[in-house]
Amino acid sequence: MKLRKIISLEYLLAFLISLFFYWQFDFSLFYFFLFLLLPDLSMLGYTVNTKVGALFYNIGHSLILPAILMMIGFGTMSTLPLMASIIWLAHIFLDRALGYGLKYDEAL
Repeated sequence: MKLRKIISLEYLLAFLISLFFYWQFDFSLFYFFLFLLLPDLSMLGYTVNTKVGALFYNIGHSLILPAILMMIGFGTMSTLPLMASIIWLAHIFLDRALGYGLKYDEAL
């Protein structure tokens, strides 16, 4: 099996684990699927230019911000940041399972 396929399977598993935890917290699956593609709004930066587009996309698709949001949710015992962080992470994992990763600010 090729390494790229193994990595995609790992991200698919991470997506499924995210969905499982979301369900375990008894959050609405309607909201999960409603907001799953919300991080893709970060692609609007490409309307400015490639450099801004890559920056915005990478901010919206890096694991750092949703991980911080998750810590805030657990630290404050607040469900909204926790729910949002799981959806956000699930989106990133799904994107990466499909072969989409962080972007360069110029075409290769």
